[in-house]
Amino acid sequence: MAGLFPSLLLLLVPLSLTALAEASPSSTHDKFLPDKIARELAGYQDVVEQIVDYAVNGPGQNQSYDRLATFTDAFGSRLSGTQNLENSIDYMLEYLRKDGLDNVHGEDVNVTRWLRNQESARLVEPRDYVIAISSLGSSVGTPEEGILAYAIVVRSFDELVTRMDEVTGKIVVFNQDYEGYPKSAIYRVASASRAAEFGAVATLIRSVAPFSIHSVHTGIQFYNESLPKIPTACITIEDAEMLYRMEQRGTRLRIQLIMGAENLNMTRSRNTVAEITGSVYPEQVVVVSGHIDSWDVGQGAMDDGGGVFISWQALTTVRALGLKPKRTLRLVLWTDEEAGGVGSQQYYDAHKTEAGNYSVLLESDEGVFTPYGMEFTGSGAAMMVMEGIGKLLPEFLNSSVIYAGGGGTDVGWWRASGVPTGSIANHNEHYFYFHHSDGDTMTVLDPHQMDLCSAVWTAFAYVLADMDDLLPRD
Repeated sequence: MAGLFPSLLLLLVPLSLTALAEASPSSTHDKFLPDKIARELAGYQDVVEQIVDYAVNGPGQNQSYDRLATFTDAFGSRLSGTQNLENSIDYMLEYLRKDGLDNVHGEDVNVTRWLRNQESARLVEPRDYVIAISSLGSSVGTPEEGILAYAIVVRSFDELVTRMDEVTGKIVVFNQDYEGYPKSAIYRVASASRAAEFGAVATLIRSVAPFSIHSVHTGIQFYNESLPKIPTACITIEDAEMLYRMEQRGTRLRIQLIMGAENLNMTRSRNTVAEITGSVYPEQVVVVSGHIDSWDVGQGAMDDGGGVFISWQALTTVRALGLKPKRTLRLVLWTDEEAGGVGSQQYYDAHKTEAGNYSVLLESDEGVFTPYGMEFTGSGAAMMVMEGIGKLLPEFLNSSVIYAGGGGTDVGWWRASGVPTGSIANHNEHYFYFHHSDGDTMTVLDPHQMDLCSAVWTAFAYVLADMDDLLPRD
């Protein structure tokens, strides 16, 4: 069981966020670029300046932010399997066509359908206190009358094992430290089955966040199918710490938990596609992307409305400037990313025979705050090309440095098969303050920062789509 969950977690965490602490600039330098490629890239200087001016000072100024605000105010959160998500996809298809893009269509996929329904938690001993909770995706619900049980509080999986004799019939509360998202999120992903192994009846997990104003964060969790499925939810940092303090004093804790969560049959949805058709090599593709689904909290503005709308902005800018890239520039808005890349895996399965024609897949799912470079996974030769493109951008965009490790969940299938992937490096240090919570709203975002991201995103996407050759692979 212990080996199951880390591999699943890697699908859920953007690669650059997974390796953020150890990320470093690539060791290549453009002096090693072949003369032909160096001369070719130098020829893009003027068009890159046009792209930046359009995005930051021209007609593109605030456009991605305004479009996103209109979208999120109209639809709010967009949980997979809901009519609201389907309505938002219909909206995007309509407006992508109005934008004059090519081959606008939805590609059918099967997606998960999980409903939160009514939920509550209450401390009934030693005093009456309402605990804020957020059920975790794919969790089962409680019986209709709920679960009334004593609780124990542990700080780690190791402590759970040392106290296994106390677990049977209890609600296990996890009050793990925040040690960065990947390391801490394994508690959200795996705690239910870890505790069920020792007879727990439910788990409550401290929200995976470095900061809280009594905010609760949701997210996906996975069951080990060989163990009982028990209800699981996140609680606030403040409540997890309070319960821990109480137990440390020897206080008995008793909790009433009611969760109406239910898993329904998978249903049809769509990945959303739009293009600017390549003028010379239309069968070759550069992808810009983000995921349109979100959790059923907040507005899904940061995660991942920002990525969706700077990716749309890239095609808008290229078309508005009358640019005609040699290969096809394709926008893909993935669906059901939050359950582990469900829609993107089906896109990969449908298109993997075309992998040789994919130059690179760029995915923005780490925020759209002030950029400071690009993150990239690919060959050393391809990394040098990326560095060369970055050096075309003006200094104020701070995007001349390329960091090793790029691309998130939705392009992971391609990365694993050797296709280059990338993402935008941006100052997202507060990303997990708002992630998967009611705080993920337009208020988190800044229109100028989105313009800067749009400029960087568009410049890389266009040059990569227009160069004479595909990015070299190992």
